[in-house]
Amino acid sequence: MKLIVRLAVNVFALFVVAYLIPGFNLTTISAGVVTAVVIGVVNTFIRPIVQLIALPISIVTFGLTAFLINVLLLWGVSKVVPGFTINSFTTAILASIVLSLISWFLNKLANE
Repeated sequence: MKLIVRLAVNVFALFVVAYLIPGFNLTTISAGVVTAVVIGVVNTFIRPIVQLIALPISIVTFGLTAFLINVLLLWGVSKVVPGFTINSFTTAILASIVLSLISWFLNKLANE
C-alpha cells in the first residue's frame, strides 16, 4: 500500500512540474506512471553506483557533482521513456530542483 501511495505522489509531482516548467512535457497519464516507475528504478539502482564512482569529484566540488548526476539521470529517463520529454539541459536543472522539492513535500504529507 505504501508503494502505491508513493507512486501516486510521484506521478502527481511529475504532472505538477510539467504544469509549472515549460519544456518539461508528459503526454498521458500512463506516460507519467511509467516515468515515475523508471525514475524510481534509476534512483534505486543506478544513482548510488554512479554517485559512488563520482564520490571523489563530488567531495572536491562540495556536492555539485551529485546534483548534476541527478539532473543527468532525469534527462536520461526523458530520452528512454516515450511520452516524456525535456527540451533542454537548463529545463532539466530547473525541473530536477522543483521535482525534488514537490516530491519531498508531498511525501512528508503522505507520511503524516
